[in-house]
Amino acid sequence: MTTTGKGNPPMAKKVSQLMEMFGDERVDNYYWLRDDSRSNPEVLSYLKQENHYTHSIMSDTKKFEDDLYAEIRGRIKEDDVSAPVRRGAYYYYHRTLEGKEYVQYCRSAVPNPDAPPSVHDTMPMPDAPHNEHIILDENVKAQSHLFYRIAAFKVSPNHKLVAYAEDTKGDEIYTIYVIDAHTGALVDKPLFGVTASLEWATNGDGAFVYITMDQTLRPHKAWLHKLGEEQSSDTCLYHEKDDTFSLDLQASESKKFLFVASESKNTSFNFYLDVSKPEDGLQVLTPRVDGIDTSVSHRGNHFFIKRRTNEFFNSEVIACPLDNTSETTLLLPHRESVKIQDIQLFNNHIVVYEREKGLPKVTIYGLPDVEEPLKSLQSGHTVEFVDPIYSVEPSESQFTSSILRLDYSSMKTPHSVYDYDMKTGISVLKKIKTVLGGFDASNYVTERKWANAQDGTQIPISIVYHKDLVKLDGSDPLLLDGYGSYEICIDPCFNVSCLSLLDRGFVYAIAHIRGGGEMGRQWYENGKLFKKKNTLTDFIACAEYLTESKYSSKEKLCICGGSAGGLLIGAVLNMRPDLFKAAVAEVPFVDVLTTMLDPSIPLTTSEWEEWGDPRKEEFYFYIKSYSPVDNVKAQNYPNILVTAGLNASAKFSN
Repeated sequence: MTTTGKGNPPMAKKVSQLMEMFGDERVDNYYWLRDDSRSNPEVLSYLKQENHYTHSIMSDTKKFEDDLYAEIRGRIKEDDVSAPVRRGAYYYYHRTLEGKEYVQYCRSAVPNPDAPPSVHDTMPMPDAPHNEHIILDENVKAQSHLFYRIAAFKVSPNHKLVAYAEDTKGDEIYTIYVIDAHTGALVDKPLFGVTASLEWATNGDGAFVYITMDQTLRPHKAWLHKLGEEQSSDTCLYHEKDDTFSLDLQASESKKFLFVASESKNTSFNFYLDVSKPEDGLQVLTPRVDGIDTSVSHRGNHFFIKRRTNEFFNSEVIACPLDNTSETTLLLPHRESVKIQDIQLFNNHIVVYEREKGLPKVTIYGLPDVEEPLKSLQSGHTVEFVDPIYSVEPSESQFTSSILRLDYSSMKTPHSVYDYDMKTGISVLKKIKTVLGGFDASNYVTERKWANAQDGTQIPISIVYHKDLVKLDGSDPLLLDGYGSYEICIDPCFNVSCLSLLDRGFVYAIAHIRGGGEMGRQWYENGKLFKKKNTLTDFIACAEYLTESKYSSKEKLCICGGSAGGLLIGAVLNMRPDLFKAAVAEVPFVDVLTTMLDPSIPLTTSEWEEWGDPRKEEFYFYIKSYSPVDNVKAQNYPNILVTAGLNASAKFSN
């Protein structure tokens, strides 16, 4: 490897690696840079040279970068507290402190714990923590680590203990610790090599369920751990041997059951554990049937099931008695124009999270008394939102109350927490994220536009800009973001960093392309496997629409995407480099073909349902036709910034 000054990038040596399949030969001169141990001195030296070169090239903008960072950070209220969540006799919340990087996990006593929750409840004030107890301070825990993250923080049902999952390396391999909620003292030996999935498995604090991974980091075993016992003595509740499936874990809203789901990209099935009888182990709730996807919950004498099939691709909601899971009642039928995203259960209500016309929707239905028979849901009412485009997600609520908590934001509305009374329809804002620096939402305009894809499909685009700083005559710079994989919805939410673009006259846009889930299940199906190129051409169509409609021009159009969105960026740069001025690809998944041919790489086998298995000839050549590294050619490319992560556990940073 050589480098000869500021203007010349380091040149990695070439070591020919011949790969042949189906009579097709590929040569990868840089395959030697793959180092699963992340310890090869030659590879690390090259990475350091690349970082040095980047810093050198960007040295002229260093002061601007520092000023920009200070500007973005200056909008963040560092001394803050999250909207407290009521659980029993306590409010639980996070606190951040000025000058500190991490959070404190806190709780305070509810003044009148016997009173039922109300949307008008007064929350603990962030500047008056007289009744506050700090359960755990991440700032203290992180002092001896370069990286620190807590991904699960589970308070026991009796509020005496806390089990949390900690990662100190950034590899998403966690260690579980159990502490006394009052003193912070360890009460059990740590459990090593686990995922972030963790739930208490008793009504008190005697046991919990967790999940471990195989050598490819696939979650494959669910375990029951009893406090005081060695990890080696834990009971394996289920072992998923099919390497295209991974395990997940959640507690029912009623807290009476735990659910273990085994999931592939196209199929899922579920087991349940009765927390009053954890020694009985897991019981089958929904069987494994190829192409059928189920998610489950519980209320009263019934399990509730959201079920998707090939026929009912946007899902339906059914229920079955606890003692007869094969006897089902249809509660909400499949609809071709509305996707059922999720359900949330309360003692007297069911909340259905839907998607219609590219936007999230929240519909609430009343439920009969638990002793009465269930029947088809009728006369639901929809929660109204003020912005034309927005993001809304469920937040933690109390199962026995009628108060629904929602997390809401839009491209011009900071993150907000609302409590919605499902009986009265009254909605109360409990907290809105403070944005410092004179932020005024009325200065910004949000729009929803539609681009025509090659096949005539209408592709939604979310747009935001400062109303006084853009001309909309083609002269404005624009940043276009995209993802388009895994049925993930990139909804138009608030991004405080984006203000630094908008306040400099940028337009910011999100292309809701096929492969995502914004427009329903078929939107996803039409952007995966042999239809993956729709994702790419949809993004190009959105870019062309934005230039033709004078939101920007080719000379000022920038694009960005991360992970699978980085694949998108790499592919469209190969296809239409003339359309863009600059591109940012964050930990991009660009070596699709080589990666999908290697089952030893973490998560590869489970990804075959997304991209296809290139060990089959038809998939091999289709993937090769768009895989970014296989289609780089001698042509003029725009300015490109690529970032990568050395310790990323997923394969998307190759």
